Amino acid sequence: MPSPQVRPTPEEAAFGRPASGFRLQMYTVIFEADTRAGRLFDLVLIALILASVAVVIMDSMAGLHNQYADLFRALEWFFTAVFTAEYIARLACVRRPARYSRSFFGIIDLLALLPTYLAILVPGLYALIDVRVLRLLRIFRILKLTEYVAEYGALGQALAASRRKILVFMSFVMLVVVVMGTLMYVAEGPAHGFTSIPVGIYWAITTMTTVGFGDITPHTDLGRIIASVMMLLGWGTLAVPTGIVSAEFTLQRQGHAPTTRTCHECLSEGHAPTARFCSDCGARLPAWRHEAAESK
Repeated sequence: MPSPQVRPTPEEAAFGRPASGFRLQMYTVIFEADTRAGRLFDLVLIALILASVAVVIMDSMAGLHNQYADLFRALEWFFTAVFTAEYIARLACVRRPARYSRSFFGIIDLLALLPTYLAILVPGLYALIDVRVLRLLRIFRILKLTEYVAEYGALGQALAASRRKILVFMSFVMLVVVVMGTLMYVAEGPAHGFTSIPVGIYWAITTMTTVGFGDITPHTDLGRIIASVMMLLGWGTLAVPTGIVSAEFTLQRQGHAPTTRTCHECLSEGHAPTARFCSDCGARLPAWRHEAAESK
């Protein structure tokens, strides 16, 4: 009888899941969010990420920086040490650490560490550029939230599924702003601030998006008619991409999202929340421990 085909998760297929031992335990905590330890790990990291970004924001304020500079520096080193340990742990618990380091989240993890170490390793940077440039890189830590919040993944899937519709919509918007911007350039001309077609396109974009900076405004009756049409078009165009993405979200809710439960026999993952047996080898699955299920 042929052995069943193991269905690995994207992380397992890309980075390699350890077979056993302490590395497997670390992998379960770090990469599997459906376990109690994995969920606690994610919640603690989310709190640390938000706290570190809050420290960066407060440190950029002159009054707070002058008063609490030493405290901010100490907190920054604490956060850097924690994120460094997390980064090393992620590299240590996968079988292909080099691939993880080149992945999107691996690069984000590295960007969260670089500023503090760069300021020490390359002191000359303080003389070449403002130190605020290094501090600004710390804001990349907020991108680490996408790794721990499942809703970000759902949003990414919805955007990916509707990318062609959004591309067609954006092409239509570009066509409209080019045509209307050209018409406004012809109607108003350089005398009223429309010195070129690109300037007319800029006006059309700000008008369609209902921003309306007011730095360029039509003065002729024909120009005001064109502006009125652009304003009405702006109301309709804003609702189109929202409806497309909302429809994709609705389609996703109709299905059951797979979990990160692992079969103890064949180590396959991605089983449905209601599954009792492994779809690959038929072995009984461990109980699904989810926050919603545990609260009942």
